[in-house]
Amino acid sequence: MEHTLHVTSEIGTLKRLLVHSPDSGLGKVVPSKAQDWLFEDIVHLDTIRKDEYDYYTKLLLYFLDPVKIKGKLQEIDGNDRSFFKPDSDGFYKSDKVIELQWLLAEILENEDIRSQLVASVSAIEGCTFQTQQELLGYSAKELAKTFISGTSADKKLLFAPIPNFIFTRDIGITIKDHVLLNKPAKKARTREALLAKYIFFHHPIFAPWQNNVIELADSNQSFLMPEEEEDDRKTTLEGGDIMVVSNNHLLVGVSERTSAEAAAMITNVMFEKSLMDKVTIVRIPKKRDYMHIDTVFTQVKRDVWVMLGNFSRKAVKHEDDSVIERELQVKKDEKIKITQFHKKCPDNPVYFDSLEDLLQDISLTDLRCENDVRFIFSGNNEFPYNAREQWTDSCNLLALKEGVVLGYDRNDKTTEAFRKAGFTIIHVKELLPKLESGELNPETMTDTLILMPSAELSRARGGFHCMSMPLWREDI
Repeated sequence: MEHTLHVTSEIGTLKRLLVHSPDSGLGKVVPSKAQDWLFEDIVHLDTIRKDEYDYYTKLLLYFLDPVKIKGKLQEIDGNDRSFFKPDSDGFYKSDKVIELQWLLAEILENEDIRSQLVASVSAIEGCTFQTQQELLGYSAKELAKTFISGTSADKKLLFAPIPNFIFTRDIGITIKDHVLLNKPAKKARTREALLAKYIFFHHPIFAPWQNNVIELADSNQSFLMPEEEEDDRKTTLEGGDIMVVSNNHLLVGVSERTSAEAAAMITNVMFEKSLMDKVTIVRIPKKRDYMHIDTVFTQVKRDVWVMLGNFSRKAVKHEDDSVIERELQVKKDEKIKITQFHKKCPDNPVYFDSLEDLLQDISLTDLRCENDVRFIFSGNNEFPYNAREQWTDSCNLLALKEGVVLGYDRNDKTTEAFRKAGFTIIHVKELLPKLESGELNPETMTDTLILMPSAELSRARGGFHCMSMPLWREDI
């Protein structure tokens, strides 16, 4: 079994990634706790699984591990979903589309790791000694399921679920042959970070790279500061704010979830380890509207980006074609600030006036594009659709290969902007039978936006870029 850890771009052909399918914890999010658990709304579990996320799993398998699904499409669609359940004997168990719950269950077969994790989770969640002893008696599969969903083997809710675990991008990011682990800003994600740490340090598939796992420490002793100052000085990081845009260039977002302290530490680590020659820090407004930089822009091709027009040099059009000047649309506290540091001269940063300037420079300088750089705007850059569709992750696209990206089917105006840019538009429900029959081949597909069902997934506030942690991409 080949286990490669290698990511040098956002758009190289995807070969291996980490995912987590919606678990029963999502069906236990209640309105009174939704925002504490970082959800804006409650979702319908059966719909988000069967009618939406399962299509994502099937599509990933056709592109990354077709032997697991080719010839089985009708059988899978007609079964009881055992194919998609990590605790089921019929689970697909791919080493290319890797399910986190499966990895967790495997490391929990080790008695020492089981004892350590039970003790750690029990301490974090305030469990009684009796509950801790009961957990130690669970099978590895039952315990993994309980750690994630919060629900015991006999269906009791022991502690809060971690519904954000489906957003695997945020547990860490692959930078070349290293993994940078997260430090969550919100208490609701503490258990996620703990489980991810144990997986990366203890699962055999990551054994060759244990010395390449990077953790950030709170070196500034923020815990000694007054409460009103502590949050500003904490070292917090989520993977949605990290983008490996080329072999020598890393983007780091400073946002609601990733602190300036973390960005500075990451920059130093990248230069000290000679992993990157350039690190660009992109400060976006600390607002729930944006959350991470990958909610504002993602890459489609070497010379094509999708982005929110609020941070564009261009004016935003109203529905009636009248123009809203950018300065009127973006308030003073919603400005974006871009600072680029170079390893050779870290004390002389370069500043960019706009997000477009930065992305254009990446395409032309880092990726050596010879074509004009193009931008596809959320909502076709029309007010109010630009803001509405960015909220439902029109800018949060996952590239399966250069030019072939996944997005939500509800973002109509953004879809139209892709069509005008020359992209083929196809819904996953139409695509899967064509992949099964051989009418279409993932290797020959180019310039395509694949639309995914999104009524419930979009309410979870994350797109397919969020729902993926690439472990291996081919170099571009």
